[in-house]
Amino acid sequence: MSAPQYVRTPRLDFQDTQSARHVLARYFNATFSRYESLFETLVGDAAYYDKSISQRHPLIFYFGHTATFFVNKLILCGLIDQRINPEFESMFAIGVDEMSWDDIDETNYDWPSVTSVQQYRDQVRSLVNSLLESAPLTLPLDWENPWWVIIMGIEHENIHLETSSVLIRQHSLELVKAHPDWKVWARENPKTPDPRNAPENRVVEIPGGSVALGKEQQSPVYGWDNEYGAHKADIKSFHAAKYLVSNQEFLPFVEDGGYANDAVWGEEGLQWREFAAVNAPGFWLLEGKAWKLRLMTEVVEMPWAWPVEVNYHEARAFCNWKAQQSGEPVRLPTEEEWYRIYDSAGVDAPVEGQISKANIHLDHGASSCRVDQFPHGDFYDVVGNVWQWTETAIYPFEGFRVHPYYDDFTMPTMDGKHNLMKGGSWISSGNETQRSARYAFRRHFYQHAGFRYVIADAPEEQQISHYEDDKMLSEYAEFHFGDTYFNVENFPKTLADIAIQAMGDKPCVKALDIGCAVGRASFELARRFDEVRGIDFSARLIGLGVQLAEQGVVRYSITDEGELKHYCERRLSDLGLQEHSHKVTFSQGDACNLKSSYTGYDLVLAANLIDRLYDPVLFLGTIHERINMGGVLMVTSPYTWLEEHTKKDHWLGGYKSDGENVTTLDGLKSVLLEHFELLREPQQVPFVIRETSRKFQHTLSDVTLWVRK
Repeated sequence: MSAPQYVRTPRLDFQDTQSARHVLARYFNATFSRYESLFETLVGDAAYYDKSISQRHPLIFYFGHTATFFVNKLILCGLIDQRINPEFESMFAIGVDEMSWDDIDETNYDWPSVTSVQQYRDQVRSLVNSLLESAPLTLPLDWENPWWVIIMGIEHENIHLETSSVLIRQHSLELVKAHPDWKVWARENPKTPDPRNAPENRVVEIPGGSVALGKEQQSPVYGWDNEYGAHKADIKSFHAAKYLVSNQEFLPFVEDGGYANDAVWGEEGLQWREFAAVNAPGFWLLEGKAWKLRLMTEVVEMPWAWPVEVNYHEARAFCNWKAQQSGEPVRLPTEEEWYRIYDSAGVDAPVEGQISKANIHLDHGASSCRVDQFPHGDFYDVVGNVWQWTETAIYPFEGFRVHPYYDDFTMPTMDGKHNLMKGGSWISSGNETQRSARYAFRRHFYQHAGFRYVIADAPEEQQISHYEDDKMLSEYAEFHFGDTYFNVENFPKTLADIAIQAMGDKPCVKALDIGCAVGRASFELARRFDEVRGIDFSARLIGLGVQLAEQGVVRYSITDEGELKHYCERRLSDLGLQEHSHKVTFSQGDACNLKSSYTGYDLVLAANLIDRLYDPVLFLGTIHERINMGGVLMVTSPYTWLEEHTKKDHWLGGYKSDGENVTTLDGLKSVLLEHFELLREPQQVPFVIRETSRKFQHTLSDVTLWVRK
């Protein structure tokens, strides 16, 4: 049964709950029905169990997956407290994300019957409709509201409508069939221009200007977490292709041996090309001497005027080839440049009840169409027809937050390996059609995606920003920049405050933070000192400090319990440290073998370091060479001497000698008093290290201050 046409992702600024219930029920049922109708293109049950591609589950998984998503998220948000089918809701919960082109999943599953999955979907439909009719609802309907999960489930269904259609398009032809709800463009619109002759592409100048990206939290339209926040950029003028690259425009690249021309493929692209053994776009089929095109349920004569559909590597290789041919800097646009094209073209967003002025939202047919069919300002297909690859790897906007009910939607993609695609395709629906939509895929990924090229200088190198999930790094990041626990103040900040106070009216030109880890104390010392150098043996730890100094932000995940995570974002500006960060430099180094150039310091901080050194006496016996007369050495340590770090005969204390106890303070005095005076009695400063939401380490560190004499 056909789903109602022109049902769009709704505005959520409802004035009353009855309107909200009615609108969401219509949206849910239309989307749920349309998804089920897609699977009616499969021929027999066997089509559900044969894999379209080896790197994905069979289609039976995706048939059940979107339904179990509703139940799993409704349990999570508390709108329901009982499951429908726990076995299904486990089996269909998590799919195979195509994270690597050579990562082939061979796991065997005991898949249920198609009939039982359809029955399950019927139960889910009944459940959601019951909730929409009678579950408690309080406005506003924002992402803090449990009902947000219902909209999330609908938009999740829209995503899989598209990705499942790609799998069907990659399925064996004998396992699919035509369907009245899924007519291709030529049959839906028989009077459209001849698809065999593509227009000659040319470029249009886009004047320089600014773009504003990001969605405000109070936006009345649903968004995925990566859309929220803000990003602004000034874009220099550039030229952009009037049309998407057509099959006809792409053909000379194929005929010129572009797929065998190593010079136009990047390293990652070459690896994929060799693995896939390709010599043409994935949906092109060569029958005799004639190229044909695989659509979702059939093969047709090549529609040369339709947009070519390729992955990022192929699109980029074409641009490099065209640059070789033309001598011009041809490349893919950045996300920011796509927005500049979008804003310049004056594109209209889809409107409820009205047919789109683009080949999008399944408003016109179930396939691409000519690249000169839908004008948008001086361009065509700024949105719709096929997705458009960009050069931009997905990154978080300022103010990005992970949604607690779907914390792995965006996070795994923020790794510098998933590029953004913009504009949507003929099947893109709901949220996918919005200006704010941000979807990123692996660069080898096949979707209903093509590209538009630009002529412009190389884009600035993008700073990839991702969440650190290494356990050690994340714990250090939280220890230095995270929350306080059990009313224990931030330890690195406390140490820096003590050090600055101890300096009094002494010169505060240069400070050295040895064992700086991820650098909080270094940044805090920069409040008072003109230059601060942080040194640590671990390049991994230094890396986070460098990222903070350069970008002002660090993101990491910390363990809640088991595999569950919290995602954190910490900014120097929020700590009042941004304005001083330019005074901080980080270096990797060995505290027991520092470079000779590290001298002339007014303060040296060695925080929780000495009981981790392989030769603490060597360090302490030479540190006076680094400090100006009258300068201060601050040594802190819990005195946790372990042979895994320091051989026992190198311990400063914590042992007996001639029957008497030798403390670490005794050892410090024996080494340091030749060149230093103890400024005052030791002070104990507590610190707390968070391991999980329920496991913490509480420790006391002895703080001693020494003045160079």
